Formats: sequence, C-alpha cells, structure tokens
Amino acid sequence: QVQLVESGGGLVQAGGSLRLSCAASIRTFSTYVMGWFRQAPGKEREFVAYITWNDGSTAYADSVKGRFTISKDNTNNTVYLQMNSLKAEDTAVYYCTSGGRALLLHRPGDYWGQGTQVTVSS
Repeated sequence: QVQLVESGGGLVQAGGSLRLSCAASIRTFSTYVMGWFRQAPGKEREFVAYITWNDGSTAYADSVKGRFTISKDNTNNTVYLQMNSLKAEDTAVYYCTSGGRALLLHRPGDYWGQGTQVTVSS
C-alpha cells in the first residue's frame, strides 16, 4: 500500500515562489513515476508534471513549463515541485500522485495524496 503525504501549500503573491513536497511511504516498480496534478474550482483535475524514480525523466504541462521544476530525493522517497513566477491562474488544490504507464501519458496515477491548497493573489 502506497501512502503519499503532501506539504508546502499556502498563500503567495503573484510573481512569488513556493515549493511543494510529497513523501511516499514506499517506492516500487509498480510506482516508478511520481507526479503532480492540480484542480481549480469549477475545472477538471489537470496534469502538471511527472518524474521517474530510476532516471529522473521529467515532463511538464505547457502552462507551467519554464516556471515549475519537479525533482526528487531517492534517499527519502520525496518528490518536490518548485513553483516560480506564480500566476493567479495557478491557484488550485495540488495533488501528488504515483503510478506507471498512465502518468507517462499525463493521465491520473494509481495513488493520491490528500492535496494541498495553493492560492496566488493578484
């Protein structure tokens, strides 16, 4: 059973930065991809970024490319999302997710964290 615990959300002014963390209880071949999705009020949950445990391959949604950076620490099974140049439209609940093939296709993973609120003020 995989458990994901997110932290780091909060309120930040537009143009500011925030770093989210996701600690995974276990890392297996079945959960070789970690990623982030977000969901704003009235909108569908959307893909943000992913990273693979083994080689660190990454991918980003066009809306965050160049502003967000996903990274990992294999020693403590933690994934990070560094968010810079934040915009009001980045306001959403951010969810950590873990899975395999689906995430590589920018689809939802098999396991989810509880979500952490990110609010960007104008």
